[in-house]
Amino acid sequence: MLTPIEAETRIFGAVRPLVPEDCPVGQAHGRALRGDVRADRDLPPFDRVTLDGYALRASALVAGVRVFRVEATQAAGAEPGALGPEADACIEIMTGAALPAGADCVVPYEDTERDGPRVRVAAGAEIGPGHAVHRQGSDHRAGEVIVPAGTRLTGWEIAVAAACGCATLPVARLPRIAIVATGDELVAMDAAVAPHQIRRSNDYALAAALSLAGYVRNDRFLLRDSPAEIGLLLARLIADYDVLLVTGGVSKGKFDFLPAELDRQGVKRLFQGVAQRPGKPLWFGLTPRETPVFALPGNPVASAVCLRRYVLPALDRASGLAAPPMRRAVLAAPARFRPKLAWFLPVRVTSGPQAELAATPAPTNTSGDFAGLVGTDGFVELPAELDEFPAGFVAPYYSWA
Repeated sequence: MLTPIEAETRIFGAVRPLVPEDCPVGQAHGRALRGDVRADRDLPPFDRVTLDGYALRASALVAGVRVFRVEATQAAGAEPGALGPEADACIEIMTGAALPAGADCVVPYEDTERDGPRVRVAAGAEIGPGHAVHRQGSDHRAGEVIVPAGTRLTGWEIAVAAACGCATLPVARLPRIAIVATGDELVAMDAAVAPHQIRRSNDYALAAALSLAGYVRNDRFLLRDSPAEIGLLLARLIADYDVLLVTGGVSKGKFDFLPAELDRQGVKRLFQGVAQRPGKPLWFGLTPRETPVFALPGNPVASAVCLRRYVLPALDRASGLAAPPMRRAVLAAPARFRPKLAWFLPVRVTSGPQAELAATPAPTNTSGDFAGLVGTDGFVELPAELDEFPAGFVAPYYSWA
């Protein structure tokens, strides 16, 4: 049976990059960037004034000039003027304006007194060359990469792209994901429910988690425990979707028809079973057109853990996103786990006394106790080689978000 890292390696080696497409910059939030965003000109593109005041020569102040003639007023967005050659020349200037030619500093209003066309600079004002001036190209030079490919786009990156004149951005196409809940015991949430039945919840949880991660093109389906129904729906989903995500029907029960049907439809099984709890029956394979199929256990805690541990990282990899650094957390209380399996332990996280991420164990009653996940922040992955985990033990941490 595979270890979690071996399962991850097989999945990562099998998923193929998603096709890139151009997206309007205003609709690109949350998308995976597939090409570098470069500065189309220096940033800032001119010597930019950073406060309201008077533009003048610092050398005049050094020479003892304190009273200056106001030659003009220049607003932000106006074509920059030029300072006269006289030592006492100055231009009233606004924040965001281009520094006038001949000036090299700005004296703020609060360090001056205005008297008609003249302004006096306070004796205690310490103003040198470059004061209140954001120099051209001091942030980035033309042609420099500002946002590299592999970045998940947020407002900051979109602002940069807009400032660089990128009306569209190359991004990974959003995959169409089919989420399939299985089992005769499942009924719709608004339907009458018998004592031996349960309401559907897994597919709602998975759809919400996928959407939160940026994978919003997902549809939900229900499969009964009928080989004929399973075969018909699987054939359609394999043809129409980029990713199949099935919950339930992958264990060794008499009515777990899914693995056999996947095999019959030419889905190549790359593995079934991972030495972990929860989520031991995890199944993964590829369709003949290399569509990844994840068959997750039906228990909701196992399903949520497998989505976060394997499916979302695989989707990020296919989208071309750079792998984030592994986050680690310190156990805030001891934990014990006897089976020789990797243990995905739900936790609540806080900041420890040294600003470390402190994880308080919050184990669920069983892998079916999805209500037990309410209030948790994620889970830690504890190794199979140990069965005692003292407070202070450091482990990989996966946030639900």
